[in-house]
Amino acid sequence: MKNLIATFLIAACAISAKADGLQALEAFIKTAASGRAEFTQVVTSPARAGQSPRSKTSSGTFEFLRPNRFKFVYKKPFEQTIVADGQTLWLYDVDLNQVTARQQSSALGSTPAALIAAAPDLRALQAEFTLAAAPDKDGLQWVVATPRAKDGQLLAVRVGFRAGEKSALKSGQLAALEILDSFGQRSLLNFSQVEVNPKLPGDTFQFKPPKGADVIRQ
Repeated sequence: MKNLIATFLIAACAISAKADGLQALEAFIKTAASGRAEFTQVVTSPARAGQSPRSKTSSGTFEFLRPNRFKFVYKKPFEQTIVADGQTLWLYDVDLNQVTARQQSSALGSTPAALIAAAPDLRALQAEFTLAAAPDKDGLQWVVATPRAKDGQLLAVRVGFRAGEKSALKSGQLAALEILDSFGQRSLLNFSQVEVNPKLPGDTFQFKPPKGADVIRQ
């Protein structure tokens, strides 16, 4: 009987100690002051009448420095750069030779980037999102973020973390970001070659519009 009780207590402690997606997100925000990774993004549009869903794939690199600085560089199939320098959110389309600049404070609040790169802590995120742990899937721990503002195009975001060998709280790794918008479009980013707290060059998040580019300020 003593052995049975001991076994039960050990199992109960193991269950309670097991990290979920929400805990992994909080740990990631606390421990990852900066980061760098490669990504592949698949955007799937809803099926039209008599047609199958359409999807397109792109890839590139991602870097961030908390709080409020990040860079997405799309390399394939089309070149595009998105940079947040702490004050301005820049979007540069190479093919169009066009730059769009927006005030960062009004553009980032309830966006997917805020979840993984911009927010300084979990409390700041909870002001913009309702956060909840989701069941583990595909070997990842997931958290679901639903925007508190109901007038935007973003419906929900799921963030997936790959647990480390010992504990997701100590070694959880950003693995995936899934975005669902009000048009039924689903965007899934899978991250690889993830580096946590790399030393990034000082000019990483500086952006200067290329000479001759059309600059649109919003």
